[in-house]
Amino acid sequence: MHLIMILIALAVAWCLRSSWNQPQASWNLRWQRSLFLFLFPPLLIVMTAIAVLFMGPQGQMGGMYTGSVSYLLALIYLAFFAISCIKLAFQGWQSVESARNCPLVNLGDKRARLLETGALFAGQIGFWQPELVISQGLVQTLSPQHLESVLAHEQGHHYYKDTFWFFWLGWVRFCTAWLPNTNPLWEELLALRELRADGYAALQVDPLVLAESLLLVVSTSPVLSEICCAGLGSSGVGDRLEQRIEALLAPPEPTQESQLHSWHGFLLALLPLVAVIFHS
Repeated sequence: MHLIMILIALAVAWCLRSSWNQPQASWNLRWQRSLFLFLFPPLLIVMTAIAVLFMGPQGQMGGMYTGSVSYLLALIYLAFFAISCIKLAFQGWQSVESARNCPLVNLGDKRARLLETGALFAGQIGFWQPELVISQGLVQTLSPQHLESVLAHEQGHHYYKDTFWFFWLGWVRFCTAWLPNTNPLWEELLALRELRADGYAALQVDPLVLAESLLLVVSTSPVLSEICCAGLGSSGVGDRLEQRIEALLAPPEPTQESQLHSWHGFLLALLPLVAVIFHS
């Protein structure tokens, strides 16, 4: 019976992920739909594995005997999730320590770590309280006005705690790479993250100046690990860059804070835990 539960959870997760296509809607609707399809299938599978683990390898459920195979599968999968989290956290910690070795500089009323490279880069590196890291090449290349727009964009990442939340989303991505549309959904979430930070910055600086800064920086930004980094150019290439420029030049679209009702759908992922009641 436990094996049937696991197979049903896998089938539902696979079908949901397969239903995703590139949406053409407002930022808020795209964000809610993409986040749900990215998170709900893995959450359903994990809750099923936890339920199986809690019920144990012996007993009956619905008049059917349970076996140790499903219990072992659930144990292996949850162990893989835990080990992956530790591995990614360690890699993130290494990135943070590397950033902290860079000297501190003052950029107006902000403090940042100066990356001694000629490449153009700006990003938040860390977890809940990330640090701003900016390259020497960026400071030397951009005018004060353009540099201010870049800092405003990075402040948007800091405001929304993007490094923290995308660490966990990156963990989910790593552990569920075998599900359909994992990478397209990840890229969509990255693009929406950048659009949100652009929208935050556009309230403080001239959007046209920010668009010019994007053109200067994004195409030449180094690719760094996204484990605990939210950088100006992390997803702004090709069509993504064009999308961001168009959004900045268009009338501003209101960015809504996360509403409680938008999370109600995730409660359905807890249904496998109800099965524990019927286990004996």
